[in-house]
Order: sequence, then structure tokens, then C-alpha cells
Amino acid sequence: MDMHAAYQAACRGKFNVVSFSRLAAAVSVVLSALEQHQTQIPQAIPTLNAAIETLLAVRERGDATGLWEINASERPSVLSGIDMAEQCIGTLNVVLLEKTANMLLQKVYGESKQQ
Repeated sequence: MDMHAAYQAACRGKFNVVSFSRLAAAVSVVLSALEQHQTQIPQAIPTLNAAIETLLAVRERGDATGLWEINASERPSVLSGIDMAEQCIGTLNVVLLEKTANMLLQKVYGESKQQ
């Protein structure tokens, strides 16, 4: 997923629940994978946690108003999270990322990705 494209759409007010969900899921997968296997990147987990907290506020507002947009005050946190997630992806095993995504799907939806 191109997290920056979703971010740019959100900044222009062209975000929707599907794009939001994909962006939040991408950041969450990286965060969860890092939590499972220690990262060597300083501040990775706190930066991603801050981005997730911000995205949760965006979700609450989007659910309530139907407007899926990242406000100007929220943008630095989300952009830092996206940049950190992209930096961390290169340090993580693809199999770990896939297993983590599947685990998160099971937690959220009670289902797993079919192999």
C-alpha cells in the first residue's frame, strides 16, 4: 500500500473509510511486528504508537461525521508514523509481516487470510 498517497488524499479531504482502514492497518502491522521482534530503530514504537493514537481520533471523528480527513494539527504525527513504518518495513522479514497481518485480521474480524 502506498501510505503516502492515502495520507495526501486525507489531507485534501479525499479520504474514505476504506482508505483510512488500509492506512491504519499498514501502520498497525508494522507496529505489531516490531513489538514481536525488537527493533534497532530508535523511537520506532513510540512514533508508530503516536500515529495510531492520532488515526484512532480520525476514525472516531470520521465515524461520527462521515468526514474522513486528517487535520493540520494531526498531520505531523501521521506523517512521522508513515515515514517510520516505511523505514521499519525494510528491516522486517516479509514472512513476519504476513503472519502479523493475518494475526491482526483474526483479532479484528475472527478470520484469516486464505493462503
